[in-house]
Amino acid sequence: MIVNRLAWIALFSLILLVVVGATVRVTGSGLGCPDWPTCWGCIIPPTSADQIDVSKLDMAKFKRHAAKKGIDPDTITRDTVLASFDPVHTWIEFFNRLTSLPLGFSTLLLAIVSFWAKRYKWWVVGLSWFCLADVIGNAIMGAVVVSSGLQPGIITLHMALAFLLIAVLVTIIWMTRPDDAPLQIDSRYRKSILIASLIFFACLFCEGLMGSQLREQTDELAIAAAGLDRSEWIEQLGTMLIYKVHRSFSWTLLVTSALVLFWVGKAESGKIAEPKWIFAMVIAMMLMGIVLAHVAILQLVQVLHVGCTAVLLAITWHWILRLLAKKTTVVNKA
Repeated sequence: MIVNRLAWIALFSLILLVVVGATVRVTGSGLGCPDWPTCWGCIIPPTSADQIDVSKLDMAKFKRHAAKKGIDPDTITRDTVLASFDPVHTWIEFFNRLTSLPLGFSTLLLAIVSFWAKRYKWWVVGLSWFCLADVIGNAIMGAVVVSSGLQPGIITLHMALAFLLIAVLVTIIWMTRPDDAPLQIDSRYRKSILIASLIFFACLFCEGLMGSQLREQTDELAIAAAGLDRSEWIEQLGTMLIYKVHRSFSWTLLVTSALVLFWVGKAESGKIAEPKWIFAMVIAMMLMGIVLAHVAILQLVQVLHVGCTAVLLAITWHWILRLLAKKTTVVNKA
């Protein structure tokens, strides 16, 4: 079904965009393109400062950004602006913008063709148009992120909208899926499994947002600790409250995912994959956290950590929808 396929395309595009966005953050490329929708006043970004026409840039914006960072705006000149140009950061940020195009086109088409949905028609229509509104809102938010000079609160809201969009797209995929076999679980454990799964999802959502806030702190640390090896950042991060909460809160994910896996093991009457994947991914993410906490703040591990969060959100929400489905077959084990 075309609606289902478009929802899948949008979901894959969104997860890719989250990963690329994380790459932008950990490499400090958020202002690689200081203007929007152009980049350094160009449709195609420049590869050297010689290609930049400074007259096309809003110098007042550069001065405002400098003032927010405690830099004297009067020191911002055309020469200092050109000196801040970094082609690697520019093209990383530009690639981030390019990866948003498949998501935008797929959600637009999804909204249009949603009227031909055969099941849950008006739910699918409403959720599809919500997806389009979310993407447009996040695009506007992206422009605000640039114009605000990477304002921390706006960045976290940017991520929250992406996480919400993942859940909505998975819901559309579930509603428009081909008929499949019902989930078979023991009725004595079904409620416990559902409650634990919902708690896990809520904790994962919160943990993801705290991770976004922690990356904001890491951005500030990257500026303050310029010249230090990334392995030396750990001690400074360890003094931050958000770091301590984020690290300790991860145990709620391990406990709730373990409970879901345990109860499903006692209740299932067939092979159920999602709880195993959820528990395995939580273990993998905790191992990544150990590397970040005790080895070094490695950029690749940071990106993988964010990507796993996005994928885990999708898998968990799909699992919850299976538990809530009316076609779930409830069996009682002897």
